[in-house]
Amino acid sequence: MFAEDALLPISALQHLLFCERQCALIHIEGLWAENRLTAEGRLMHRKAHEGPDEWKGDVRIARGLALRSLRLGLVGYADIVEFHPSAVGGAWNRPRPVEYKRGRPKQHRADEVQLCAQALCLEEMLDTQVPDGALFYGQTKRRQQVTFDAELRQTTEEAAARLHALIANGRTPRARREPKCDACSLIEVCMPAASGDSRSARSYFDEALARTLERDDADAAE
Repeated sequence: MFAEDALLPISALQHLLFCERQCALIHIEGLWAENRLTAEGRLMHRKAHEGPDEWKGDVRIARGLALRSLRLGLVGYADIVEFHPSAVGGAWNRPRPVEYKRGRPKQHRADEVQLCAQALCLEEMLDTQVPDGALFYGQTKRRQQVTFDAELRQTTEEAAARLHALIANGRTPRARREPKCDACSLIEVCMPAASGDSRSARSYFDEALARTLERDDADAAE
């Protein structure tokens, strides 16, 4: 079990699976930059979170629900959790998380892992089973159903363990230029094509600033 102050964001799992260096830049070095894609995603999440809770037929819809798992060491919010009536007794005790994404379904499983982590939090918090959920993609305007099978659950738990190990290590992985870098909002901070050593982005900028100050001092002395 993790202590409350050791919990890490559920959203960091997606950063981790997309790129460990990106994850470290954000969650170790505290760096962030926004581009059109991240801005659109942020607005979509805000719209989902800020809407009122409501009923649609016999389904209760909760928005911006706080989540945590002391077992996995995760904390965050669900965009939407639908509570469906149980087949027994009619109680609304069958939660189903729905995560909103601005793009379209991806080749990797980062979105599914993030959603599954929400389900594992709900299971721990509510002492119930969450067999499935959904990802809503803004470009396709459709939901993709996700079943939380044993393989996805194991992948999610392993990702949570990797995330804690990365943060505990405190070192930013070396940059590696890949096609996916073009869509990353941190590309100007990360500089994957130029970063040939294992220095952190923050140390790089600190050194660059120090060199600039040295030049300014030298110019002032002339």
